[in-house]
Amino acid sequence: MEYEPVIGLEVHAQLLTQSKMFCACSADYAGAPPNTHVCPVCLGLPGALPTINKLAVEYTILTALAFHCSIPEFAKFDRKNYHYPDLMKGYQISQYDLPLSLDGYILIDDAGVSKSQIPEAERRVRIGVRRVHLEEDTAKLFHVDGTSLVDVNRSGVPLMEIVSEPDMHSVEEARLYSMKLRQILRYLGVSSGDMEKGAMRFEANISLRPKGSTTLSQTRTEIKNLNSLRAMVHATEYEIARQTKILERGGTVEQETMGWDEARNVTVTQRSKEEAHDYRYFPEPDLPRLEVSRAWVADIQSKLPELPDDKCERWMREYGLSAYDAGVLSAEKEIAAYYDRAVDEGKQRQVDPKVIANWVSGELFRLMKDTNAEIDAVKIKPAQIADLIVLINNGTISNNIAKTVFEEMYLSGRDPGVIVQEKGLAQISDRGALDSIAEKVLAENPKQVADYLAGKETIARFLIGQVMKATKGQANPGLVNEIVLQKLQKMKQ
Repeated sequence: MEYEPVIGLEVHAQLLTQSKMFCACSADYAGAPPNTHVCPVCLGLPGALPTINKLAVEYTILTALAFHCSIPEFAKFDRKNYHYPDLMKGYQISQYDLPLSLDGYILIDDAGVSKSQIPEAERRVRIGVRRVHLEEDTAKLFHVDGTSLVDVNRSGVPLMEIVSEPDMHSVEEARLYSMKLRQILRYLGVSSGDMEKGAMRFEANISLRPKGSTTLSQTRTEIKNLNSLRAMVHATEYEIARQTKILERGGTVEQETMGWDEARNVTVTQRSKEEAHDYRYFPEPDLPRLEVSRAWVADIQSKLPELPDDKCERWMREYGLSAYDAGVLSAEKEIAAYYDRAVDEGKQRQVDPKVIANWVSGELFRLMKDTNAEIDAVKIKPAQIADLIVLINNGTISNNIAKTVFEEMYLSGRDPGVIVQEKGLAQISDRGALDSIAEKVLAENPKQVADYLAGKETIARFLIGQVMKATKGQANPGLVNEIVLQKLQKMKQ
């Protein structure tokens, strides 16, 4: 029997607020000495009372709106009770039956469609988002020489949990969903999504069912604390293979909570999987119920930026970009903003946005890759890209020379016009001068000329190239092409 995976993901994303979720301690603990961003609230001391971080609530609602969720008029916080050394109060303040949002979705590219065919609306896969709710992060444990040490700096940092429906049926779909989710969070500016810093973590729920079945299995495993996209992908692949072997041998998959052993690349049983009743949820008595007015939601909605899918559609519709180019340029918020600024500058100079897209996704990306640089470190201003294209369009420089100029711009940040003037790179468009050079090239290559006259017309490209070489690439290529072909045609006559 062939089996189909059923995958649901819980994604935890730290929010970019200045203070923690329920106290005034700084949420920016990166690089801080252990246990220095703490107070009685995040230490869980008796009598310390929490207060709600309003910005964290707004960030969660903003995210939920980006995921097309509905926002209930009331929400509340609950105590999630369990015992672990990183839980300072002995419980976690989370949300249970009245979360901030419900019933949304994210569209991802169909993992089974070739890249040349996407993104097209009819080829998108809709992954349901069951809920987006808000909670506090735990402290962090460090295990040294058989001893566990606790750093409370992370305790209480606002943590948004995005719970998907079990709508993914391949590891690739889970990967695409996670990447799209991270992309949206970064566009919104609510989370850095930096997995290497623990700002985004995954938990995967996995079960199998007979291929073609629409019934969900009552038994699933949950893999906890996956701290990178790579770990999530590898752990999910392994767990699908493990469950498949069990079922093919006639066995039964146990409902368990698993961990991922990165060193051995295997999932390991931690405990039997908990259900909601195991956590003994009850309303947080020290916090009021949240009233989420429609006016508040409308105000937050007005702050939604243009998201990547909308940006792609606009670029394709208004600028004629291909789906591939639009996808590449919109992948990172900062690159998309850079391209938009370059297009705005180009409009003032009658520069085609498609040409700008080619320079950004081609030469600029190549140089960034070669130098391992991020877009924020790029010295070339968006307006300078438009200026460079103007120099090509008006015949001042050729495309080949423009690439040389662009490299100098990348290294120095200087204007293209200044570089062209200083280095004498302006294109040669003097017909008389080019005519003389062409005559000399034809005279020095009698065999190639004879081959051309004998019918091997492709040899003309070699002769044109020799003229370009003689001018160190500075000749106007269109004019060179015209002059050389005219001379060869005259010889034929």
